[in-house]
Amino acid sequence: MTSTTGANTATPGATDTPGVSGTYGELRAQLATLTTEAFRPELAEIDRLSTEEIARIMNGEDATVPAAVAERLPQIAAAIDATAERMARGGRLIYAGAGTAGRLGVLDASECPPTFNTDPAEVVGLIAGGPSAMVTAVEGAEDSKELAAADLDALKLTADDTVVGISASGRTPYAIGAVEHARARGALTIGLSCNAESALAAAAEHGLEVVTGPELLTGSTRLKAGTAQKLVLNMISTVTMIRLGKTYGNLMVDVRASNEKLRARSRHIVSLATGASDTAIEAALAATDGEVKNAILVILGQVDGPTAARLLTESDGHLRAALAAVRTT
Repeated sequence: MTSTTGANTATPGATDTPGVSGTYGELRAQLATLTTEAFRPELAEIDRLSTEEIARIMNGEDATVPAAVAERLPQIAAAIDATAERMARGGRLIYAGAGTAGRLGVLDASECPPTFNTDPAEVVGLIAGGPSAMVTAVEGAEDSKELAAADLDALKLTADDTVVGISASGRTPYAIGAVEHARARGALTIGLSCNAESALAAAAEHGLEVVTGPELLTGSTRLKAGTAQKLVLNMISTVTMIRLGKTYGNLMVDVRASNEKLRARSRHIVSLATGASDTAIEAALAATDGEVKNAILVILGQVDGPTAARLLTESDGHLRAALAAVRTT
């Protein structure tokens, strides 16, 4: 694993130490090569600064993350296109990670049903140690490739699925194990890390290495690395759903109206898409059991509810294609 800018800075206590050997010695040597673990001597007395000064430094650090993501946009786009192609065939998007990385995957997955009306089984987040690891560390779970394989087997992984291994260091066994197991089963694999030349990226078909550099707090990858991972996961799920026809322009036409706020948003979306009166919007939503996309088609295509449902089924849920079909008949 090759270090990048700042990774060669000496880390306190990271030098060779007589008597340190075996697993911990090897792991310590490994961590010493990682950019995300590098020590920054210029911040060694940050605790002496005022709160505003610390906040200003941290804000400046965070501002560098989008640029790091931008450097990998071609690779990210290629991974998204491959994911959308699999999902269009009925495949699932599965995130797998440990600690912060795992939590971010679970978060992104859990937000897809209310945003895009996906089935909870379509986008899945796996975290090493299971659901309890979302709030409490499960010791040793991240060190097991076998656990990742078992978690994927429990989902009955198929070749149409996409598995995204997430690890800031790029060396977490759980994430690497998930990618290796998925690739062996013929699934599409993506490895998202924040270090260059990572084992995770090497194991995946699509390696996404967003190098964010040393952290404000040495090794605290919930900071810049976590922010970068959140940005990329947002892209993967959102752009994939756009490709699958889950939006109409920048409108969430597949939003699930499960509460009062979302019901109000549904009506606003239909209004923005059609410019129809409140009366017409209410009638269209009533005719389509509250389905926003169908209601828009009812209004713009001047069809009834069942016809709108049939046209959308025939167009694989793409509203623009369904509207085009109406206009050519």
